[in-house]
Amino acid sequence: MRPSRSLAVDRRRFLKASAAAAFAFSIAPARVWGANERLRVAGIGVGGKGSGDLDQAAKHGDVVALCDCDDNSLKAKLQKFPAAAGYTDFRKLFDTMSGKIDALTVSTADHNHALAAALAIQHGIHVYVQKPLTHDVWEARWLRDLARKHKVATQMGNQGTAENGLRAGVEAIRAGAIGVVQH
Repeated sequence: MRPSRSLAVDRRRFLKASAAAAFAFSIAPARVWGANERLRVAGIGVGGKGSGDLDQAAKHGDVVALCDCDDNSLKAKLQKFPAAAGYTDFRKLFDTMSGKIDALTVSTADHNHALAAALAIQHGIHVYVQKPLTHDVWEARWLRDLARKHKVATQMGNQGTAENGLRAGVEAIRAGAIGVVQH
């Protein structure tokens, strides 16, 4: 959906906006409350790919909760993050940890991604979800609308498409290294 208003700004409006911004920053407090606090991070699905996802998230915050239906995966991660609460049912995690989590990784079996992400979003939790994000287009639109409504940031993991090897392959194909690709 495109914005309905024109993005053109005349000189007078630009100068007014610039002056207002400069004034606002001159009286703003030097420290924004909470800006230096660490994120409270949780993970749903903490074995396999979820283990790596959570380890990366842990670099940016404190792990406060872990959830996995596999007891072995859960126990292994709880050893690494002993201060975290452990759960085998993500619905219980949300029931007991609501308001105590800022960001969450979802790396469960594919069919649970959308539901776990939706519950997180409805609790105001920012969420990183492994691919596939959803089962169908309806679920994708549902999550989009929830994220807008609850004003949370979301991201889907698709690291494979951002790696140098894939990019180099695409460049080689586009340059004609293997001829014209038909199929």
